[in-house]
Amino acid sequence: MKTENFWAEQHPYPKNIPVCEQLPERVDVAIVGGGFTGMNAALVLAQAGARVAVLEQNTFGWGASSRNGGMLTPGLKAPLSWIRKTHGLELARHFWGWALESIDHVERVVTDNSIACDWRRSGHLALATKPAHFERFRSNLAMLDRDFGYRNGRLLAPSEVATEIGSTAFHGAVVDDVSGSVHPAKYAFGLAAAVARSGALLCEDTRVLNLQAETGGHALRTNRGTLHAREVLLATNGYTTNLNFRARTGIFPVGSYIIVTEPLPAALQAELSPRGRMMYDSANFLIYFRLTPDGRMLFGGRNNLSTALDLHDSARRLQERMVAVYPQLRDVPLTHSWTGKLGITFDLMPHIGRVNGVHYAYGYCGHGVSISSYLGKEVGELLAGKRTASAFLNIAHPRNPVAFFERLFLPFVAQWYRLQDSLA
Repeated sequence: MKTENFWAEQHPYPKNIPVCEQLPERVDVAIVGGGFTGMNAALVLAQAGARVAVLEQNTFGWGASSRNGGMLTPGLKAPLSWIRKTHGLELARHFWGWALESIDHVERVVTDNSIACDWRRSGHLALATKPAHFERFRSNLAMLDRDFGYRNGRLLAPSEVATEIGSTAFHGAVVDDVSGSVHPAKYAFGLAAAVARSGALLCEDTRVLNLQAETGGHALRTNRGTLHAREVLLATNGYTTNLNFRARTGIFPVGSYIIVTEPLPAALQAELSPRGRMMYDSANFLIYFRLTPDGRMLFGGRNNLSTALDLHDSARRLQERMVAVYPQLRDVPLTHSWTGKLGITFDLMPHIGRVNGVHYAYGYCGHGVSISSYLGKEVGELLAGKRTASAFLNIAHPRNPVAFFERLFLPFVAQWYRLQDSLA
């Protein structure tokens, strides 16, 4: 078993994407972070005629953008009932519709830029780990129908779940055909190629060491020299550092871990997931799983919120949970175990903002493929002057310096989640 990112090993970063050999002296917008957020923002800005440089400390898409499960499902991480209670029904409707549109946005980007990334709209299956969770599903679907006019989700009674998944581990489900999937490395690298074609400058192996305000903009000191920019966008999500103290106090990293099996026989694939859905359960320490385009079982989640778990131990724990769902996979070898960092905000909402003159867009909380792509587009439009407002810019953004000390407080949060999951 390899402790490497399966997606990027299967589809390595292309060598033919043009990158800047020398750091430019000055640009209109410098984007820090070469993942889905930064690339979608760069695409909008470059197409609007701005001179843009995207600065990535590794290769483009190296972080969570190429390390996730490749699943695009509706909604934000914050529960819709909480969003409604906190922000009101009108704004809750906006956020729900926006999240649905984010999936359509990825489909458009993939199509318009001819990105071959195994895009497929196969839908998802939300699985109830307890009978009470099934009743919660029922209540949530009724709310979506009554207050949001959304009728795509369908409730599956426990006796009907077998039509969608080859497992008896769950107490009912919701199926929804709106969701999609991608090969995340192919999508990330295809985005980088599209951004390069649009005229933006791609600066890889470029680590920003310091940000300093200056007349007319900012100076970004990097390991490759200093770049001057009128505007700066932090698009680093779970990899956000203390380059900007205020931005960092609004987000902290959490680890997510994934394993994949060797390719499975076609008959076993059809037994495990007859419709190729994206699947996840209703636990606090949730699991998510799917068949990969080449027929492996991908299984992700966490038993701990740390970003530094041993990947062999993580694989063992995830394999135990996988076999609890699918006993059929007990003797199937694993080929890869890897991890990436999620960016978590204190209200579980994405945010756009500007602090100390620096813009940021982050906070996807595990819903990053579509949400980060669409939020990147939105912040790009704000910087390009193509829009004047965003609901994510206007909502309050909770901040706390405790965000710097996630290694101290996350173990207590993890214990609380375990307790909740253990209760009936």
